[in-house]
Amino acid sequence: MKQHFFQKILLILLINPVQKSCLSCVAVLIPFRNRDEHLPIFFRHLIPMLQNQRIEFAFYVIEQSGTQMFNRAMLFNVGFKEAIKDYNWDCIIFHDVDHIPENDRNYYGCGEMPRHFATMLDKYMYMLPYDEFFGGVSGLTVNQFKKINGFPNAFWGWGGEDDDLWNRVHFAGYEVSRPVGNLGKYKSIHHHHRGEVQFLGRFILLKNSKERQYIDGLNNLIYTPSILVNRLYKKITVDLVPELAPIKINETIKNLTSLMKN
Repeated sequence: MKQHFFQKILLILLINPVQKSCLSCVAVLIPFRNRDEHLPIFFRHLIPMLQNQRIEFAFYVIEQSGTQMFNRAMLFNVGFKEAIKDYNWDCIIFHDVDHIPENDRNYYGCGEMPRHFATMLDKYMYMLPYDEFFGGVSGLTVNQFKKINGFPNAFWGWGGEDDDLWNRVHFAGYEVSRPVGNLGKYKSIHHHHRGEVQFLGRFILLKNSKERQYIDGLNNLIYTPSILVNRLYKKITVDLVPELAPIKINETIKNLTSLMKN
């Protein structure tokens, strides 16, 4: 049953999308590095949930190779650019692999405003850590994501990119919608931040979110993907380096160096 389902999804949505029409078609983007043990858990929970919601969907796992610090935001930008080549999606879900929904009534769809799904995470005692928190799982339409110029590419290491996304959403005139009650409850799969270094420059970048928004994002990203389609997902592997987002990254490095000296 499941094998037939995914053959249908992959063959129709990914290979011959122009023949497919659905009421709600969703691309789930998953940034990835060294989390092989998490993927089976993730799919075991998400697949039946999305099927029960009668959503037609496809998973995109965007894996960062190489030795550079992890860049979650740039991986999402890569995944978005690749996903919209396959189909005119109704909703793009940006989903951490270690976030598991506890309530399958948390509908994975997009609306007039960008959506934050993971509002109650167990590691934060099921409370928002702060009002502007936009991490874990979010959803935007293709037009919304293009309008805000995607995620920033300048956040190398752990932290800050979701706060910048929040800023971009509001600078573009949007508000963030959230599920009511306990619909937004998630469990986080325990793991160590292996090789993930906290990004110390994030506060400086966040102060300049508005100035960076339309020169650092979808419009200055260059990459060369390696693509593999298997039974459950489309895997996009990229080796990311700062030079792949040349316009703002170079300026950002200079500004950070100058500010840290003062």
